[in-house]
Amino acid sequence: YMSGGVGFTQYASATYTDNILEDFCYKGREIGLDYAGGKMASIKGDKLNMDVLEEIIRAENDYCLTQYEAYPTTAESHFGGSVGACCAAAGCGSAVACATGLAQPALSAWSLSQLGHYERVGRLGFFGYDLQDQCTA
Repeated sequence: YMSGGVGFTQYASATYTDNILEDFCYKGREIGLDYAGGKMASIKGDKLNMDVLEEIIRAENDYCLTQYEAYPTTAESHFGGSVGACCAAAGCGSAVACATGLAQPALSAWSLSQLGHYERVGRLGFFGYDLQDQCTA
């Protein structure tokens, strides 16, 4: 039983994101590779720290949220923002995954993207259930 919210967002993301999710993931790859010096999964060991991850995540999140601000109808087709928050988070995850080749920092990127979305756009949710609270943020 899925009554909407996060469950519906997870179901609908693949179906209703058009090519926007693809664009965010490709841009994430590009940003991740820029930070990694053009070499896939090269940020490791001593080079991997939270400051570097935050820079990558902020760059990708800024790109994603700027696209929604530049094209408001995109946010409308993404159910007013809940799918948009997930698409931006997926882009951030792909950016960090390409730069590090590691799953845990990519998952952390998803969470930090939700916090960045909250700072810039505000809470997403209804009936007392906020999306960011349910997405590890």
